Amino acid sequence: MTETNKLRRQRGIVAGVCGGLGAFFGIRAFWFRLLFLVLLIPGGLPGLVPYLILWVIIPRKR
Repeated sequence: MTETNKLRRQRGIVAGVCGGLGAFFGIRAFWFRLLFLVLLIPGGLPGLVPYLILWVIIPRKR
């Protein structure tokens, strides 16, 4: 039986969103952290709102 790669929050710096996204897409969480950081520069909301939404909808890793 093959194991599917499910999107789950990982233990991480804040809420585990970037770690979970990195594990799901197979890249380092650093790139997602950098993306959210860059999105915070123009005033905060373009980076903060998607992060909070993902924090709420992505389940925690068991």
